[in-house]
Amino acid sequence: MRLEIKGLTKRFGAFTANDSIDLTIEPGEIHCLLGENGAGKSTLMNMLYGLLEPTEGQILVDGEPVTFTSPSDAIDSGIGMVHQHFMLVPVFTVAENVMLGRERTRGLGVLNRKQAADTVRELSTRYGLSVDPHALVEDLPVGVQQRVEILKALSHDAKVLILDEPTAVLTPQEIDELMEIMRELKRRGTSIIFITHKLREVKAVGDSITVIRRGKVVGTVSPQASEAELAEMMVGRAVRLVVDKEPAQVGADVLSVKNLTVVDPRGHQAVKDVSFEARGGEVLGIAGVQGNGQTELIKALMGLIRPDAGVVALDGEDISRHGAREALDAGIGYVPEDRSHDGFVGAFSVRENLVLDLYRSDDFSRGLGLKLDAMADNARSRIEEFDIRTEGPETPVRALSGGNQQKVVVAREFSRPLKVLIAAQPTRGVDVGSIEFIHKRIIHERDQGTAVIIVSTELDEIYALSDRIAVMYDGRIVGVVSPDIAREDIGLMMAGASDEAEVNP
Repeated sequence: MRLEIKGLTKRFGAFTANDSIDLTIEPGEIHCLLGENGAGKSTLMNMLYGLLEPTEGQILVDGEPVTFTSPSDAIDSGIGMVHQHFMLVPVFTVAENVMLGRERTRGLGVLNRKQAADTVRELSTRYGLSVDPHALVEDLPVGVQQRVEILKALSHDAKVLILDEPTAVLTPQEIDELMEIMRELKRRGTSIIFITHKLREVKAVGDSITVIRRGKVVGTVSPQASEAELAEMMVGRAVRLVVDKEPAQVGADVLSVKNLTVVDPRGHQAVKDVSFEARGGEVLGIAGVQGNGQTELIKALMGLIRPDAGVVALDGEDISRHGAREALDAGIGYVPEDRSHDGFVGAFSVRENLVLDLYRSDDFSRGLGLKLDAMADNARSRIEEFDIRTEGPETPVRALSGGNQQKVVVAREFSRPLKVLIAAQPTRGVDVGSIEFIHKRIIHERDQGTAVIIVSTELDEIYALSDRIAVMYDGRIVGVVSPDIAREDIGLMMAGASDEAEVNP
C-alpha cells in the first residue's frame, strides 16, 4: 500500500501546527519521523489516523483520495497505530485485548475464547510475534505488551503501521527485539511510520528519515546522514551531542540511604530495602525501566512520601521524617519527573515560578509582603542565563513550550546553593537543543561539588552524565556499576536477568 500526504495543514485558530506537509510512504518501507518537542509530529499522525480533521490538504491511499472522520475509517483503509501509552485492558487476556470490539460468540452470546486464542496464535506465527494468548496483560513485561498492541493493529490487516515513540519504556534488549520485529514486518510488505527522538534508532532501522521543524518538513534524508546532521535539521543550528566533562573530583558522602522501604497505597512494596550513597562532586545515575520503584524512591528522598522503613541521612542527619519544605530548606534541589504536576504552577508567571521555593528568603520577601522588583530582576537574569524563550517575566508558564517549562524548573533549582541535586527524567519531552543545555548545567552543578542524583529511563543520558550507575529492578538496586559497562550488560540488569554487581570507580 502506498500512502501519500499532500499539502496537509492543520490550524488551531491562529496557530498553524502543520503547514503544507508532503510525505510519501512506500510499500514495505520504514519511514522515520523526527522533530523537536512540539514540531507537529503527533498532530500529523492524528490526522492520518482519523483523530483530527485536516484544515487543508489530501491523504491518498494507492493514489485515491480518502477522508478519515474516525480511527475506524483509517483502520478500514489499512492504517494501524500503536500509541506511546498502550491502549490495553490490563485485566483482560492477550486474546481478549486483540479481539476487543470484534468478539466472536457461540450460542447465547458466549465469547468464543478458543477461536480468539487461535486467531492470536495464527497472527503470532505469521509475524514472528511470540505471545501467549491466554496470559493476562497486566502480568506481561512492557515489551510483550507492546507486541500485543502490534498484533491488535495487524489483526485489522494493517498495511501501514504507525509506531509513536515505541521505545520510550523498553530495555535495550526489548528495543533490539522491536527493531527485529519491524524488519520482519517490512520483509512481509508492511510499511511502518516510526516516530522517535532517538537519533541512533532511526539510523539503525530507517529506510528514509523525514525531519519536521515548527510544523514544516525540513527535508527527507537517508539513514547515512550523521547524527549531527539530523540534530541540526531538527533544531536549526549545530548541536553538541556529546557531554564534555572532566573526571569527577569526588568528595565525601553527602546523602546516605540505608535499607529504605516504601509501601504504595495498594500495599505493594515499591521500594525494597534500598541502600546507596551519593557523594559530593559526582553524578550517580539511577537506571531502570519506568515503574520499578524509581518514582517512589525519589519522592521518599524529597519528603513527598514517608518511607515505611530505613533511614535517609543528609550530612549525617536523619531526614527520613522531614517533609518536602524541610528537604528544600536543607539544600536539596528537585527537578521532578512530571514537571506539569510537580514542577511549576501553570497559571503563575515565569517570575513567580522562579521563586516558588525561595519566596520566603530575605532576598524576595519583607515581612508579609514580597519584593516584586527583586523577583522581576531575578527573573530577567535567569531568563538570560538559562535561555528561557518567553515574551517576558510575566508570561504564564503554561504558555511556554515543554522545553522552556523545563528550563524554568531547572533555573529555579540550580540558582541556589545546593548540597544535593535530584533530577528525575530531566530531559523528558525536551528537544535536542534543550537537552544539550540541561546536560551542561547538570555537569556544571557536579563540578561545584554538589552530589547529583539523576533518574532516567534514557540509557544514552545515563551514560553521558553518570560517574556511577545504580540499576533498579522490581524495587531493588540490583547493582552499582561503572559507566564503562556494556549496554547489553546493563540491559540485562534492567530486565532482572543479571546477577547483582558492585563496582566502585
